[in-house]
Amino acid sequence: MSSSSGPLSEDLQCSICLDVFTDPVSTPGGHNFCKTCLNKCWDNSQTCSCPYCKETFKQRPDLKSNTTLRELVGHYKKKSPEKTTDVLCDICEERKLKALKSCLVCQSSYCETHLEPHLRVARLKKHKLMDPVSNLEDYICQKHERPLDLFCRDDQTCVCSFCVVKDHKNHNTVSIEEESQEKKTELMKTQKDLQQMIQNRIKTIQDIRHSAEDRKEEELIEELEQEITELKMRNTELEQLSHTEDHLHLLQIHSSLCSPTNTRNWPEISMKTHESLETLRRDLTQLKDTIDEKLTQTELKVMQQYAVDVTLDPDTAHPKLILSDDGKQVRHGDIRQKLPDNPERFDKCVNVLGKEGFSSGRFYFEVQVKGKTKWTLGVARESINRKGQITASPSHGQWTVFLRNGNEYKACDDPPVSLSLRVKPQRVGVFVDYEEGLVSFYDVESSSHIYSFTGQSFTEKLYPYFSPCNNDGGKNSSPLIITPVNDK
Repeated sequence: MSSSSGPLSEDLQCSICLDVFTDPVSTPGGHNFCKTCLNKCWDNSQTCSCPYCKETFKQRPDLKSNTTLRELVGHYKKKSPEKTTDVLCDICEERKLKALKSCLVCQSSYCETHLEPHLRVARLKKHKLMDPVSNLEDYICQKHERPLDLFCRDDQTCVCSFCVVKDHKNHNTVSIEEESQEKKTELMKTQKDLQQMIQNRIKTIQDIRHSAEDRKEEELIEELEQEITELKMRNTELEQLSHTEDHLHLLQIHSSLCSPTNTRNWPEISMKTHESLETLRRDLTQLKDTIDEKLTQTELKVMQQYAVDVTLDPDTAHPKLILSDDGKQVRHGDIRQKLPDNPERFDKCVNVLGKEGFSSGRFYFEVQVKGKTKWTLGVARESINRKGQITASPSHGQWTVFLRNGNEYKACDDPPVSLSLRVKPQRVGVFVDYEEGLVSFYDVESSSHIYSFTGQSFTEKLYPYFSPCNNDGGKNSSPLIITPVNDK
């Protein structure tokens, strides 16, 4: 096991590598492992069985990422780095002493001796002191090089005093201390809700065990125990956060930790009949859907902060595609236009790329797909094949999802994955984290997650990728429209 230490490490431990989870996935039985660990285990065995409970599967399961657990692992790793090193005084010249405070105005950390002027000199007393941190740049506005000491409630982000005068003029802003205190109050309420949810599940497990007679009931117990573990981990995180004095950190991660606030009690169900078991299963599914929905709403708000202005590149557009003058709409025009067959242009597939490519960081854009019976959206690498027929998959440089026949959705993964969506998306959000190798798709109006490509390795520029598909005799004549983010 790694040297990470903290209250969550054991609950977040893969039972194969005995380390904190990396890209956690769940088996059909509800047990969690690192994706790489489980795949290696199955690659070296003639049968596929769960390393924890030894359940054997007739076919190798399609492993699904446990997004909730992955989020918790991320929070844990941020709060419990493998090696905790003391923050040292920036002023000490020979043997540097341990810092007692960091100053956001001076952007330096001070030991007890060198902190003394900040406690004595009137001008320095006005400076913003905090517990010492090594990542002081995270607490400074990168645009104005001023402390992030205010919170904009309109945009839900931390800002500096210069931001308020310029970019956030007339917005509702308060000190981060005031906003932090309000968030702590919400944390306490969320903790109570979580504790009640845990107790309800423990009671339900006891009821099931009194009458457990078949395999289905044992599987349900495993699902409930897994959910209790996840709720306990989140409750521990909330407990730690409620005592922090690092107001900026609290505001940055508050939303995701407060997501599961469903206070609905589990019914007291007798498990003596199959009907009552199915009722409990429906309740479990409904609860998970509610939590997932709230988590996705928070995710989407975070993604939308990375919105970029996307414009279609006419030099890449297939000759049958018609682009609007502002470069924000594209539709299929049936008639092939006489255009130069430059190397960048698609000549067989009715595709078009965005003008600007991205080779680092994060970016997000939204596209209206309303009224269409088929479309394809996503991103593609710069060297994608533009000529002839194209195979859509990550191995061929495309990360896309598509609609066909009005209601058939697929992710063009290796191999393709059929998607079961509860509602027909009218607007699709596309988010890319270049360094993390992540491409995610969201139904914007229902704030629901559609699909994510994870663990990718990007080495070239990525370009927004669009295909309105064929006109289909007028049935699919509506355009794809690049829409402003948060424009309702």
